[in-house]
Amino acid sequence: MSQRSRLSLIFLQIFIASLLFALMGRLFYLQVAAGPKYRDAALSIQSRDVVTPATRGLIVDSSGVPLALNKVGLAITVDRTKIDKQEDKGVKVLKNLSLLLNLQYSDVWQRTRLCGELPKGKKAGCWTGSRFQPIPITKEADPQIALQIVERSDKYPGISATPIAIRSYPGILDVNAAHLLGYVGPLTDYDLSGASGRSYFRSESIGKAGLEIKYDSYLRGSPGIKTVIVDRKEAVTSTSQNTKPTPGNHLVTNIDVRLQAATEKALADAVRRARASGHRADGGAAVVLDVNNGAVLSIASYPTFDPNSFEKGLTVQEAKDLFSESNGVPALNRALQGLYAPGSTFKAVSIIAAKDAGYSLTANYACPASVEVGNRVFNNFESKAQGTLSLKKALAVSCDTIWYRIAFDEWLRDGGLRPKSDANDYFFKAAARFQMGEKTGIDLPSESKGRLADRNWRKAWYSQNKDFYCNYAERSTKAQQTPFLILLAKENCVDGDKIRAGDAVNFSIGQGDTIITPIKLAQMYGAIANGGTIWQPVVAKAIISNSGKVIKTYPYRELGNIDVAPATIDFLHDALHEVTISGTSAGVFAGFPIATAGKTGTAQVFGKNANGSAKDDTAWYAGFAPAKNPKFVVAMMVSQGGFGASTSAVGVKQIFQSIFGVTGNKVIPGTALFKNGNPPWKLPKISPATRPAGEKK
Repeated sequence: MSQRSRLSLIFLQIFIASLLFALMGRLFYLQVAAGPKYRDAALSIQSRDVVTPATRGLIVDSSGVPLALNKVGLAITVDRTKIDKQEDKGVKVLKNLSLLLNLQYSDVWQRTRLCGELPKGKKAGCWTGSRFQPIPITKEADPQIALQIVERSDKYPGISATPIAIRSYPGILDVNAAHLLGYVGPLTDYDLSGASGRSYFRSESIGKAGLEIKYDSYLRGSPGIKTVIVDRKEAVTSTSQNTKPTPGNHLVTNIDVRLQAATEKALADAVRRARASGHRADGGAAVVLDVNNGAVLSIASYPTFDPNSFEKGLTVQEAKDLFSESNGVPALNRALQGLYAPGSTFKAVSIIAAKDAGYSLTANYACPASVEVGNRVFNNFESKAQGTLSLKKALAVSCDTIWYRIAFDEWLRDGGLRPKSDANDYFFKAAARFQMGEKTGIDLPSESKGRLADRNWRKAWYSQNKDFYCNYAERSTKAQQTPFLILLAKENCVDGDKIRAGDAVNFSIGQGDTIITPIKLAQMYGAIANGGTIWQPVVAKAIISNSGKVIKTYPYRELGNIDVAPATIDFLHDALHEVTISGTSAGVFAGFPIATAGKTGTAQVFGKNANGSAKDDTAWYAGFAPAKNPKFVVAMMVSQGGFGASTSAVGVKQIFQSIFGVTGNKVIPGTALFKNGNPPWKLPKISPATRPAGEKK
């Protein structure tokens, strides 16, 4: 054999050996190193998880009365593993079922399709679970129809009638509480993506709003998992695991169902009263807090919606109505998300600012019909002169011009348009003490942050809007190019980064750019009532297990103190009580047997409604009771509701009547909501069998 042939043979042998070595290495990797990975993959192809959702925990009031529970429904379900084996893939069965249930076949077909089976953009109403789970077509079937399905299994193969748990909001005492409780709904792609940091099974339902989403991790429980092994034809051959679901825990709240009912009724009455007076009154909110710890005893927003409708399924029109401006945007929780100028309710803060600036709380001040600030005239409410008043009386009758003069004088002392580096800014600092511009921290989702329109905010606002105002002719619409708006744009372009005299005087009476939520105003007046402590509003009281074990309690939390001298607090208590005796709400509280304190607010709103009409004033009232040793604070707001006294003050009085058991002008013994005048602190006993009165077990 020649040398060349020998070298060729050696090369061929080395090549073959290399191939064999590579093959053996690959086999070793697949069978040993990567064996667990591929075994899991193979198992996932052969196994299917059937998920049984856990029974959701109850939400109850402070006495154990259920606000959210579960009721038994009768579901008509479709088994895809059976109907798919039909020659027509179940078309005939589903058409027969559609006729029986009086539903559209296209809707029934859509509900039984797995979302992964459908093209993008056509997944609405698809089934998010597995084909091995019963797919519900309706959850509230007529028992007679269910019986027909059971008796005619030959006509309805793969169709079953199964009792299931349905989330229910019983509405005891006609309580709605939709914005408070929220609702439960199916998982979205975002939920399933794990972006929220939580893992879910497709067939679960989770909280979507309110307390349902805030405390979902406690309420939801753990689903049961049954893993079945299937062959290549997807026929079940065995079961590898079967764990039972663990029921969710129960949420005890600080809410009192009786007070919640009274608050909702008083708010709805206030809206109707405003409309009867010719105001638009497109919505409102009311909040009741315990002044000594921040416990949320009731909270309501108007208009509202039926939380049970989400379990039944919304129609397209119902979904649109939730966000319709013509309907008042029922989805908006105005108590937490609505932002409004506080109007004259802010004057309690201005009292503190004036005291800090050196003004005597016992001196008398002139209350003329108008005050000239720069080249502008600022009028008193209804342009009425009130003569010379004490500051106590000025707060009672809600004089504006006193505050115009004080705020203007302090603005000048701080340097006017050329502010000093060490400007006192008494009004801004007094508002900051109440943490205006910050969220209250209430344990409900989507709270809005108010706005404290101080110098820092003004500079940030100018930075964002300077280009618009300095190029107003090009950037604004024709409708926006009115003489007033053109002049305003010019002013904003030139010195929009500065606090102007008009800004300062408007700020002192709760107008201008400062806006707050109703829950924030309640928190502020709670601090005045209790002597200065700012409490974080809290709805939740405790989490209790199915067995009755207390898993977690929610302590009350101090967020700060307004640091006001006791003498100033006492003055505010007396002045706010004077409002109800000889001031703007005297007509409302005349003869009321419980001494109360409060302040009206009628905040002007710039702009027009969608129909072109000018916007009505925002009607406010914030008050606490009893005036001495306060225990409860109530804030009510009606958007475009007109006068605070005639609209919201009457509503707050109704709530106080319920709290203290007042009928007419008399306290009726035994009818007050709370024994000894204090909300209950002891946790109620809860069992899974808790049901509203009259419901059969």
